[in-house]
Amino acid sequence: MAMAAAAAVERWSRAPPRAARQGVRAVKTSHIGRAPRWIDAPLPAVVDTTAVQVTPLLIDGAFAVRPTQHDDARGVFLEWFRADVFRHATGHDLELAQANCSVSRAGVIRGIHYADVPPGQAKYVTCLHGAALDVVVDLRVGSPTFGRWHSVLLDDVGRGQVYVAEGLGHAFMALEDETTLVYLCSTGYAPGREHGVDPFDAAIGIEWPTVGRDGSSIAPILSAKDAALPSLAAAMHDGVLPVFGSVREFLDQRA
Repeated sequence: MAMAAAAAVERWSRAPPRAARQGVRAVKTSHIGRAPRWIDAPLPAVVDTTAVQVTPLLIDGAFAVRPTQHDDARGVFLEWFRADVFRHATGHDLELAQANCSVSRAGVIRGIHYADVPPGQAKYVTCLHGAALDVVVDLRVGSPTFGRWHSVLLDDVGRGQVYVAEGLGHAFMALEDETTLVYLCSTGYAPGREHGVDPFDAAIGIEWPTVGRDGSSIAPILSAKDAALPSLAAAMHDGVLPVFGSVREFLDQRA
């Protein structure tokens, strides 16, 4: 069973086994109108201490965090969020307004979600139980990486985190029953400012896993709301996507 799970992780991420278990390397992106591109070399860490390592993703405004885990006979201890490290990586503090928790069956996809900017909603995400393929999508019109996505395996082995800045889209797929994710959010839930894009939009081209953590087949499960989300092209046509320049201006004023 463990071998099947390891093989499944390899198919999702193409990362070396150790990196896949740590869940901090995102190795595949896609761009509208282009074939998928594989990224095999790790990006340089922007913060590297004895407690945590922060690595930028290929989409500006998103990064992965690998905490140092301290094991002993009692169990495991780690620091999954540090304000000083966060400020060093982003240039500003995380304005915590809400903390969310989701528990999902294997195959559940939540997203692609985003919020109007300003003020947007930044998210700092980690997995407490199970495993999930966490995906960041650049939805900012005018961004050099508009339409690209970057995935990170979050699980209860590597116990890593992903930060998703304002203006970016976020989605994940649970790879095991009872997969539990928690999010630190910069703003509270505001239905009138919440939007989404179809997670199966071929123009974005996210390759969702077809096998779970244990190697068994999984099928996508979406809410009725997420199943009805518009395509990226439709959202762009309707003028509801964030604009790269406006997002940068908002973030620069806050820093």
